[in-house]
Amino acid sequence: MQSFDYEAPQGISEVIQLLAGKNGGARILAGGTDLLVQLREGRRNARLVIDVKNIPELTQITFDPKNGLRIGAATSCSQICSDPNVSEHFPGLVDAIHLIGGVQIQNRASVGGNLCNASPAADAIPALIVHEAVCHITGLNGTRTLPVEEFCVAPGKNALESGEFLTSISIPTTKERFGAGYLRFIPRNEMDIAVVGAGASVVLDSDRKRFVSARIALGAVAPTPLLASDAGAFLAGKAVTRENVKEAARMAQAVAKPITDLRGTAEHRKHLCAVLVERALDKAIERAGGHYAE
Repeated sequence: MQSFDYEAPQGISEVIQLLAGKNGGARILAGGTDLLVQLREGRRNARLVIDVKNIPELTQITFDPKNGLRIGAATSCSQICSDPNVSEHFPGLVDAIHLIGGVQIQNRASVGGNLCNASPAADAIPALIVHEAVCHITGLNGTRTLPVEEFCVAPGKNALESGEFLTSISIPTTKERFGAGYLRFIPRNEMDIAVVGAGASVVLDSDRKRFVSARIALGAVAPTPLLASDAGAFLAGKAVTRENVKEAARMAQAVAKPITDLRGTAEHRKHLCAVLVERALDKAIERAGGHYAE
């Protein structure tokens, strides 16, 4: 592995100064399960690694019914999944986070790191997208926010500018009759990378017979995770029927731009998009208390 300096600051202001001092040569370590592997293999370079696990604001989960959920960027996956508020209000997010590696990895890995790694096949990102998650970014020029669907700009590249880092992710309070789910297809039973991932969320009307709104997101089928906005918009105001769900799944499938590689063909991935979106919508509808019209 290449040599680098190491710092473990105690506050956000220290991180900002360290990032500024290295002029792009510093890397944030939120968990290290991706970064350390990339450094060892020479896929990333660093003159300084900044470990942010000692900063309370970056490792906390807060929730209240008015402002929703806020997850520190360095909060571990296991901490998120074991939080009762996350399990109760955001089960679609738990679906995805449970799939990030095994138990040992989840005790160290963070959702913020999963997001910043910007892998097209990341499990957490489609789930964050369908929950309308927002990134909170900090740097020398202050703070800014960005929807998660705009954060990944290319494979392995995110929207952070020089001297910036991700501090937290926020998710608004879920509406009544909300449901969400995430599914993926993998060649093996566990600890593999998604060939295709699909997340969906829905809000149903008071009778639970019509869609008020829906969001659909795909992973591993384009250079970045995708929000299939037209497919979600199609369902708004329509009856909860199998035909409408299948059509939304076909619309999501149409925006996918998969490639053929060692893990799957483009044709297979395209087929899986429709299958997984339909199943993710099934799960979301069920969790919203809805059912298909006879």
